[in-house]
Amino acid sequence: MVNRLRKLTPKTSGKSQPRAGKINLLFVKPQTNSQLGNWLISIIAIAALLSSAGLLIAFSWISILFIFNPEKIIWLNKYLPEWAQITVANVGTRPQTLKQIKASLIQKKLVAGEIIALAKDRQNRFLLPVIQQRSNCQLDCQVIVELRVYQESQDVELQSQPEKYYHLVSQLAIAGPDEAFVRATNNEDSEADNSENSLPLSLNELNRFTGETPLTGIWFDLQGKVPQGAGAIAYGKIVYYDPQRQQLHEMLAWKSPNGQVPKWQQVTGDATKELVIDQTVGLEPQIRVYQVKSAKLAAKSIHLAEISLKTPVLSDNSYQDALLLARNGLWTPAYQWLKSLEKQRKQPFPPEVQGQMALMQMHSQITKSQADQIWAIPSQEVLADLIDGRWEKALEVFAASAENVQEIATLLQMDGGRLWNRTTTALRVNPNRPEVAAWGALILAVQRGEERAISWLQAQPKISTDTLVRIQELLVMLNNQGVKPRIISTHPSRIIGAVQPVTKVVSTEWLRPNPQAGLQLSDSEVWYQVEVSAFHDGKRWLNFPFANLQLPKISPAKYIWETLGIYSDPEILLVVWLANGEQQIAPATIQGIKLQDGALRLLVAGEKIARDGNNLLQPQPLALTDAALEWVQPSPLTVEQLAQQDPARVKAMLPTVWRTLQKSGQIPLGTMPSLPQMQQQLSYWPVQVMNLTNNSRPETILTISAEAIALLKESLQPETIPPKNLSLPRTIILSDSGKVLYTDFQSDSEQALTAIAKLANSHSLSLLVENGNQYSLKRWSQKNQRFE
Repeated sequence: MVNRLRKLTPKTSGKSQPRAGKINLLFVKPQTNSQLGNWLISIIAIAALLSSAGLLIAFSWISILFIFNPEKIIWLNKYLPEWAQITVANVGTRPQTLKQIKASLIQKKLVAGEIIALAKDRQNRFLLPVIQQRSNCQLDCQVIVELRVYQESQDVELQSQPEKYYHLVSQLAIAGPDEAFVRATNNEDSEADNSENSLPLSLNELNRFTGETPLTGIWFDLQGKVPQGAGAIAYGKIVYYDPQRQQLHEMLAWKSPNGQVPKWQQVTGDATKELVIDQTVGLEPQIRVYQVKSAKLAAKSIHLAEISLKTPVLSDNSYQDALLLARNGLWTPAYQWLKSLEKQRKQPFPPEVQGQMALMQMHSQITKSQADQIWAIPSQEVLADLIDGRWEKALEVFAASAENVQEIATLLQMDGGRLWNRTTTALRVNPNRPEVAAWGALILAVQRGEERAISWLQAQPKISTDTLVRIQELLVMLNNQGVKPRIISTHPSRIIGAVQPVTKVVSTEWLRPNPQAGLQLSDSEVWYQVEVSAFHDGKRWLNFPFANLQLPKISPAKYIWETLGIYSDPEILLVVWLANGEQQIAPATIQGIKLQDGALRLLVAGEKIARDGNNLLQPQPLALTDAALEWVQPSPLTVEQLAQQDPARVKAMLPTVWRTLQKSGQIPLGTMPSLPQMQQQLSYWPVQVMNLTNNSRPETILTISAEAIALLKESLQPETIPPKNLSLPRTIILSDSGKVLYTDFQSDSEQALTAIAKLANSHSLSLLVENGNQYSLKRWSQKNQRFE
């Protein structure tokens, strides 16, 4: 074995050795790469740790600056989304002392109000109301127009100064709620919200809610009052300051007809208190409750959500019946109904329903307290009973004495619909209520007559013979006391429409209060049909088409005559424009009404009016009642006169007018003349300046006759043959910057502005526009920035 090993030795040390050396090298190389990889990984890990530490230190430093000196990191805003912007106002300006802040406001003709401290911390933040002094003012002359939040500057170089310096961190422009919203009754709020041209009222008092507010943020109430009758309506806006985001937010506008200011109190039993606004009028409780909720939008952290009875949360029919009762003022029956339903359920109500039930309970406590009182006046006792749903007890008071009958009948006659709504709602939920049906018949009898009351009773699905006999005995008591129905409408007729002659009249097609009385004409009268464009039903203006106007099956003629307000005065005026532009007005009498497919037509009898059907310069004859509107006619100017008074307005207006005439084909296309050339050619055209949109700058109204356009076209193209048949004058309305707000110059359109008028019960001006054989009313929409 030893010899063999020795023989093998030369082989391993001879020519094969170099190969062995190569093999050794191949094994060394991987070991070197592994060490390098480990070093690289270590270096990367150390770099990552150092970077993380650096980022952590940077973020910590930015956080400190954000808290104590946010103006130092305002450069981050260009990398942040809008909702996360750092709110430091007046960036780029130096901090100011309190004296400097007040002095800068005085330069802007503003005044600094009383300071309200926000928090006692290093930032030393405070709220400053900015006040504007109204000129020529007798009452409430100081108006709050802005709220600002300042905080003490943390700049080191300012710390040694004797006076403190402050940064403006948030500001909020303030405008009071619209007058239409404040003066509207509670059931008219939705309509008042659409009165877009109503002017805002002033806010002159600022109060901070203390103690009882929710823990989140700081709450303020801006207030004002407007006289009404012997008292005053309180109104205002709720403002919230978010200390985390350092932002002021306007949360909601409020009003209270009884002068009560909002307050925070426990309503639902939730940990966070609710904001309560009392809008009660007389014995009718009306309380609005708002809960603090997290906001879905990133711009706000929270918002105030009203507990609403309009949107059902559950699909349960009994639950929805309870909501219906509550919406119509039957608070105690609604609460009892919902409480009973809660006991029958195996699981508790969702939080939204619990909030609705708490709202019902709050109202019910008021109505029950009123009904439990001892009243010296029988009509007040009956009213309190009916509001609380005590129908049988109210009937006992009614039948107790003859004096009670007369007094309670007067109460029912003056009802504006609240008691009637309660009655019909209670019967809808439970038709087997003879005592409720009795009050429905009594209301109809004193308002519309016994015939209407009996017809209504007979139409009820669950009425029995015994109930009919009992209710008829109550109606006899009304007759014995000489109670006469108040069938005359409570509002004057306000109707606007277009007039057309009628050659054939079928009496059965027209609704009349007394169908037995035939349609009659005097010797000099003729029949006309009025296509109604708009009318006022006593609450609001309604416009064609009248798709939502439905006639009842019982006494439809009485209903529509009362709705139009023509029971007391069926007279209507027919207005005709003569060839020379003068108006001719002739009285006429409404004798019939027809409602079909959303079109409302009146049959009127009157003297024959002058109407030349071949004269295109004559507008369509107009029908209107005396109380419908008031004409508005400002003094006209020429373009030349307006250029002397307001050259900037004319400079902005003329190019737009010229382009409009070109696009509508009134004048040839081509290069637009220079401003002096246009002003010279249009110098004699009449214009009017009037505020139609309730902004700070009035609008320009330019009415152009067909003759004026023909002369202009002839001057541009001398070979043009003037038209034989001229059309109605066309109008264009422009803003002070020259933007077209309304125009009659549209291709294939017969539209023409007839007049500008102020409608009754309206806060804004309206355009009376003729289009073919019809008239329409157009008002400025602040939301959509157009006449519609």
